[in-house]
Amino acid sequence: MRRFIALIVIAFANVSAFAAAPVFNAKNLTLTWEVVDNNYKNKQQSLTALIITNNGTETLPAGGWKIYFNSSRNFMADAVSGNAKILPVNGDLYSITPNQNFNAIKPGESARIEYICENIVVNYTDAIEGPYFVWDSSPDKGYLPGNFIIKPLDPKYPGLVTPEVIYNQNKNIVDIPADKLPKIVPLPLSYQETQGTFTLAAGVKLIAADARFTPEVKKLDAWLLNTFGVPPATGNANTITLGYKVGFGKEGYELSVKPTTIQINASTEAGMFYGIQSLKNLCPGTIYSDRQKSVTIPCVEVKDSPRFGYRAVMLDVARNFQSKKEVLRLLDLMGAYKLNILHMHLTDDEGWRIQIPSLPELTSVASKRGHTLDSKNFLPASHGSGPDFSNPAGTGFYSVADYIEILKYANERHITVMPEIETPGHARGAIKAMQARYSRLMAAGKKAEAAKYLLYDANDQSAYRSVQYWNDNVIDVSLPSTYTFVERVVDDLMAMYKQAGAPLPVIHFGGDEVPAHVWEKSPAYEALKKTHPEIKNTGDLWYYFYGRVNSILKKKNITLAGWEEMALRKTTLDGHPTYLPNPQFVNEGMQVDVWNNVLGDGQEDLAYKLANAGYKTVLTCVTNLYFDMTTYKSWDEPGYYWGAFLGIDKFFSFIPFDYFKNTDVDKNGKPIDRRIFVGKQRLTDYGKENIIGLQGALWAETVKTPQQMEYMIFPKLIALGERAWAKDPAWTNELDSAKAKQMYNDDWSRFVNVLGKRELPRLAYEGGGYAFRIPKPGVILKDGKYYANVQYPGMVIRYTTNGAEPTADSPQYTGPVDATGTVKFRVFDAKGRGGNVAEGNGNDKPAI
Repeated sequence: MRRFIALIVIAFANVSAFAAAPVFNAKNLTLTWEVVDNNYKNKQQSLTALIITNNGTETLPAGGWKIYFNSSRNFMADAVSGNAKILPVNGDLYSITPNQNFNAIKPGESARIEYICENIVVNYTDAIEGPYFVWDSSPDKGYLPGNFIIKPLDPKYPGLVTPEVIYNQNKNIVDIPADKLPKIVPLPLSYQETQGTFTLAAGVKLIAADARFTPEVKKLDAWLLNTFGVPPATGNANTITLGYKVGFGKEGYELSVKPTTIQINASTEAGMFYGIQSLKNLCPGTIYSDRQKSVTIPCVEVKDSPRFGYRAVMLDVARNFQSKKEVLRLLDLMGAYKLNILHMHLTDDEGWRIQIPSLPELTSVASKRGHTLDSKNFLPASHGSGPDFSNPAGTGFYSVADYIEILKYANERHITVMPEIETPGHARGAIKAMQARYSRLMAAGKKAEAAKYLLYDANDQSAYRSVQYWNDNVIDVSLPSTYTFVERVVDDLMAMYKQAGAPLPVIHFGGDEVPAHVWEKSPAYEALKKTHPEIKNTGDLWYYFYGRVNSILKKKNITLAGWEEMALRKTTLDGHPTYLPNPQFVNEGMQVDVWNNVLGDGQEDLAYKLANAGYKTVLTCVTNLYFDMTTYKSWDEPGYYWGAFLGIDKFFSFIPFDYFKNTDVDKNGKPIDRRIFVGKQRLTDYGKENIIGLQGALWAETVKTPQQMEYMIFPKLIALGERAWAKDPAWTNELDSAKAKQMYNDDWSRFVNVLGKRELPRLAYEGGGYAFRIPKPGVILKDGKYYANVQYPGMVIRYTTNGAEPTADSPQYTGPVDATGTVKFRVFDAKGRGGNVAEGNGNDKPAI
């Protein structure tokens, strides 16, 4: 739930505290955020400062204005500097109001507001986001400052991962020659290279031995033409035959490459598609960097099928929006690495991102974010989206035409798109949109129509606060209009899928993080209890709601999916509140996506409990499968870390059927206390049958641009594909821990060599190039020299000795470098794009 830092430049407009229209130009202000003390008063809290600098020719008044900003953290209300108050508004929106001690800022001068954050700072994601000014004289409009600067944390802050730590992690990686590496990712069930090579080019003869594979032949022919250009006039005697063969299941295939013939056999179109992906994977990555007339690929014999039938990516476009183009780019690589479900998190508190023609306010209101305190016409700024609609991360949605195009594109790649409509919590966008609809129709005198889709009771006095600090984001499930709304949205979604010719087997209806005390003072709840004696408390509304939603979907032959809370029943154990798998729904065929296995929080075995109880379970474990968790504890690595520090190794090392086994660190990155697993449920053989697959999740609070999205997902997605498709590695079942560790290291070395020497050189150019994360080099100081290494062998390390940032033209590291002056190291991809820099000053260990 962000990316490169340093200076964030953002435009601004007009301002003043006196006239009807502001006269002070906020473009002349610079805001600077910095950490003053990251262990303030010897507590796990930070003293931070916001510095306002006046670069103009007019004095900034001492009052008559506020600064609004977003943050996922809590703050002490009274500024330590004594000149302002910091107060929560709603959600992640805060305001800073100067008080009587704040002095006017003359031209060329600055003022500091120092305040306490109730957490320490680790990376630049922890800084405040999107600050803007609002003037008391024009409270409905916000103005961005001329500049917003985030000052980096001191790299010597204790506990941060240093280049020395990275070096020691990388030193166990064996550099494997490229010709000794398998050429297909994910690793097939059976893979053998044989003698000889096949020349692949446009013009090779393509044969569909069965008519069902004609579409795949056409797509392969188009790819060959696009990749290699116009075929030579002399033609090509080599042939590729796509044949039907029974016994490969829904997605299996066999691939045989001989010097003049390629045969791909499968039982289904999906299996054939995956066989073709493996054929493409045999090609060297250079086919995308420089068009070649032909390439040679090794002769191989492959038999393959997936370990799990459900291999998913969850993409949150509600918190921060991603364009249709970026979704299509993601689908390209999902198909290439044999992932088959795109779970689109389309709605949340901060946005509704899909057009529902029957309910236009869902997008006319809830797809927009700007400065507002009442959310009557659009939603407030969140996650740094700023005061107006110009920020594409805050404002945007998929039209019906857009979504149909996404569905068709996914369908061609045998990917099912599962929409998620968050209910009953995380639903502020929908609630406010239906309020706007109500107001519009009431003004037109259409009272009955106005109330038809309302999601809240206007007389509800319940007081609550969600995990993300919202106090008005939960649908009232006691209202009949709630179910009218659900069915209307479902019907409009079904129409889109039908028009696209795409399957809609499942709809996800959320279900997570509904706060305590909702519905307690709802008149609708009190009325419902009178006609439903089985509802004795608000906890019973949970089963009532999902029972009704499930009934709506069953009538339409759609399966209900949700987060784990959907399948849990609230109860008590020894007088303490607890949750158990809900027997009421266990035979309903519902799908449960389980994210919560946070180490040390007591729910480490929740996924196994639900699977053992009979629920079809998708592992979306935060400890290993969250794309948005930061890679490690470092200022320049973006992302949250409340659940784990999560590098690509966590994806690769995940053991679905026993993720306790090789868990080595807790959520803070410290050695695990294995006593937390005592008494936890293990997965039974019956439970294993109910683990239907794996899902990598990208929550998007910190993801603002397409480049940031690609940085967080890639190349972790390749490790997800490996773990979801490839067979259970031998090291997962080895009882001798020392032997298992060596087996794992061998497998890890194989995988990272494949990334560095085959896959990432390909992705640097494919589709114009993906902005995947390039690892920081490991660096160690020894005997007056710097030694460097890289996580992905085959990638290039470059360095400078004059303090400048290394570029693609800097000297290549080939051996130890004298530790004289300031030496900087940086890793580059095949296209010359660099990652984060590791620096040494010759006097101590390298800084990060």
